[in-house]
Amino acid sequence: MMTRPIPVPHAVRDTDHVKVAISGTGFIARGACAALSAFPQYDVTRVLTRRPVAASAGAFPEEKLTNSIDEFLEDADIVVECSGDAAHAAEVMIAAGEAGRNIVTINSEAQITVGSAMVRRGYSITEAHGDQPGCLAELHEECLDMGFTPLAYINLKGFLNLTPSLEDMQYWGPKQGLSLRQVTSFTDGSKLQVEQAFVANGLGAGIAQQGLIGGSVAELSDLGAHVEAARKLGKPISDYTLNPGGPPGVLVLADCAVADAATDYMPFTRLQTKEGGAYVLLRPHHLVHLELTKTLRRVVEGRPPLLTNSADPTITVAAIAKRPLPAGTVFDEALGGFDLRGEAIEIAGNADAAPITLMDGARLRHAVEPGQVLRMSDVEMVENRALDLYRESLTPQG
Repeated sequence: MMTRPIPVPHAVRDTDHVKVAISGTGFIARGACAALSAFPQYDVTRVLTRRPVAASAGAFPEEKLTNSIDEFLEDADIVVECSGDAAHAAEVMIAAGEAGRNIVTINSEAQITVGSAMVRRGYSITEAHGDQPGCLAELHEECLDMGFTPLAYINLKGFLNLTPSLEDMQYWGPKQGLSLRQVTSFTDGSKLQVEQAFVANGLGAGIAQQGLIGGSVAELSDLGAHVEAARKLGKPISDYTLNPGGPPGVLVLADCAVADAATDYMPFTRLQTKEGGAYVLLRPHHLVHLELTKTLRRVVEGRPPLLTNSADPTITVAAIAKRPLPAGTVFDEALGGFDLRGEAIEIAGNADAAPITLMDGARLRHAVEPGQVLRMSDVEMVENRALDLYRESLTPQG
């Protein structure tokens, strides 16, 4: 696996008083702010919002809210980007990088869209612990420390419906404390496709097929198909499985010669897949808000990033039509909407695939059929900084 240059974090001067600025005011931002309030060494100095300040004043102290990126960055050591919007995040992350701030994301959408451009510029950027890509990166480190060789990085889900109805999503969104857009992107699988594309890029893995293998298993030891796919590909794969009623976490399928030699040692044998082809290393939770402090401590200590999209990504997430769409269709909400969903796809041979994360506001030039991969030539996309940075990341470095 090629060794890529790793951005060096900028020094945090006062490690006992770390100034943190949060970009976003949604579910993740609120939880992060609440979690950091329990740690006196972390001071949330500013919260960046695109809404009128008064609209978010109930969830955050009004004096900390701002609409100005310059004001947001002025008194910050670390910027936590969790707006969930790739185009907006690009503006925040570029400004933060140019200002020499450390960037922590809880935003896989932004990472697979502009994260590679940030790495190429040498900015200090990392994904956070706690979200599933960060959990897989942390488990990856633990596997290597114990002598395991990863074969597959698996995101665990309980349920998917590629074409959920508006009525169902309007019911489940409030029930789960999520926006309509969030609950839809979770349910139709777009979010996990984004996450696993990010994991593949960051950990040097591949994908076994467009849209991933997936499938449903009753037991987590029944993942032989993923092991076989990784061995066939000749490198680790990034994928997922459905395990209804199982833990909301992640797992790594791995080899280990030392464990193989201990044929009667129960702690090892109980980790094996049913076919005995690999070991199942499970992390049965992902505590998004509560684990952010681990990332902040890592940045303060000047350690390498936990996870980035790498300088040379190999996987993107293409927009796929959910239904017949006529020419002239404008996508007000692409990711998490009812016209499109996302699928992980190799960039090689598909550099012209339209990225689901940048389809907001795009207009179809001609009709498309259900299941069709949209190409950039199929749509008039909104020209912005994020699209420029995405195009830049598709060009291999010389």
